[in-house]
Amino acid sequence: MKILKLLNNKYLSIILIFFLLSFNLSSEEKPVDIWNIDQNKIDKTNSDQNNIKIVNEQITQSSVYDQQSQKEIDSVQIDLSLKSQEIKIIGLYDPEDFDLKIDLWSNSNGDQLKYLFSNLLNLDLSKDASELLNIVLLTNSYYPEINFTKKEFLKIKSDWLIKNKDRDLIQEYLIKNQILNLHPELSRYLVDQFLSESNIEKACEFFLKNSELIKDEYLSKFNLYCLINAGRIDEAQLIFDLKKELGFKDEYFEKKLNYLFNFTDEPELNISEASILDFHLAHRTNPNFIFEPKKNTDPLIWKYLSTSNLLYKVEDIDIINLDKISLIEQATHDKNYSEKDLFSLYKRFQFNVNQLLNVSEAYKSLLNVEARALVYQRVLLESDTKNKLELLKLLKELFIKDNFSNAFDEELKKFLKEIEPDEIPSNFTTFYYENLSEKDNKLEDIKFSKDILHQSKLVNYFNGDFAKSKFEKDLNNFLKKIKKDKKYVLSKKDIIFIESIKSDGIKIQKKYDDLYEISDSEMPTDIQVMINNNEIGSTLLRIIEVIGQDELDALDEDTLYFIISALNQLDIDYIRNQILLKVLPLKV
Repeated sequence: MKILKLLNNKYLSIILIFFLLSFNLSSEEKPVDIWNIDQNKIDKTNSDQNNIKIVNEQITQSSVYDQQSQKEIDSVQIDLSLKSQEIKIIGLYDPEDFDLKIDLWSNSNGDQLKYLFSNLLNLDLSKDASELLNIVLLTNSYYPEINFTKKEFLKIKSDWLIKNKDRDLIQEYLIKNQILNLHPELSRYLVDQFLSESNIEKACEFFLKNSELIKDEYLSKFNLYCLINAGRIDEAQLIFDLKKELGFKDEYFEKKLNYLFNFTDEPELNISEASILDFHLAHRTNPNFIFEPKKNTDPLIWKYLSTSNLLYKVEDIDIINLDKISLIEQATHDKNYSEKDLFSLYKRFQFNVNQLLNVSEAYKSLLNVEARALVYQRVLLESDTKNKLELLKLLKELFIKDNFSNAFDEELKKFLKEIEPDEIPSNFTTFYYENLSEKDNKLEDIKFSKDILHQSKLVNYFNGDFAKSKFEKDLNNFLKKIKKDKKYVLSKKDIIFIESIKSDGIKIQKKYDDLYEISDSEMPTDIQVMINNNEIGSTLLRIIEVIGQDELDALDEDTLYFIISALNQLDIDYIRNQILLKVLPLKV
């Protein structure tokens, strides 16, 4: 206790107060690009907090002087009730931005919500479904109250954000709400991700933007390390001594800090893999740090070794060490080694001419690593397109067999790009196109049609580009043209278009009512029950579950119909409009 012994009680009190205050700055805003969110509308609590302060002053005056009228007391009680509800609100987005309500979970049953959340967390949701779930979970709202605790709801948010891996969104959510302590697992996930990439500045920046007193032991240790890393040594020493005085014990951590505090010149050589922080401290406190990962080494440590340039160089690896090469294959699959390095290793293997000529049989008698090396070398020698494609497909299958499928992505694309599409045999077309290009998620240009209702310029209504009177006139004129054309049959998307604008109060002349009929059985029963009970949150979760792994524009028209119908019934126009603008127009 080198510092503490020098301090009298007066200074100790100052330190205690200092320790309990935050050393961090307020957060800066960063927009999240999902569903055109306007982040300037997110923060709405400042005025409410001022009102709460006034209420508290009123209560104090009432209890001391007893001068409040019964009417004033009732007003205070109402304000207190509002304050109680405000405390329950944690999120990012203003409900009004998405035509949602602050009580969107109020009528939902917790048991049903748990079931729906469990299903969603087990699905590999599409980009569209993920963005919609972000909105639903991060919109400012009261917590569910029926069979659902606040802790359970916060855990669901953490689990989803970790699964979704959007670091910017996680950081914004934690900092804006000042909720590191409510989400310690989520906070640690974010810190560990940055730390595994050797991005100390970014990881520490996360704490500098937070004003909470950190309670979690792991996070508080990292925060202490950030002070040292920022050169605030005296501050760090005071806090560390105080932590020890209050009972903190971690011999490994203390030894590392003693070296960083320059209490000793001897490097601390012990290496702990218990956490990425412990591992980083071992690297930081040992100038001659060397570590050889094993099969069971944490993927975060693998990533740290890769980003810190600490992995062994491929030229130093003996090709007879197949176990080490297998580790490199795994690391390549995890994107911690480059494919170029792995395949340069394969080139160093020695095979005889007979093995290379009869590769389709020879590889079967070799160990897995050798088999992949043999097939790869034969690919390099092959000039016939059909034979090369057979070998490439075989090599990909050999990687998949050992769960290393991602280790042969970029190199495979390079080979396929050298082959002209018209040279591809029909039985290799699927393999060729699935592995050659990644799906382009960018929206194409819209091409309007004069003859198809849902592809006409009238669809711009959902962008807010039409005055109501002009739109009604143009729409009825279009329907008039349709009715005259005996060959035109309204498609399901046309009907979706008409039903949506009718739900907005747009007037359609009665003579066009017979253009189509609606089946009452198209809405799933459970969703209709949720709508009838005004279970907004549950309904949206079911819709997200229905979308699942598909992008919106891949859904069949019947599914789109009941999704839009549900949103129409709940008056959730913003989300409905964004969906319609994705699925109705023709894109080229």
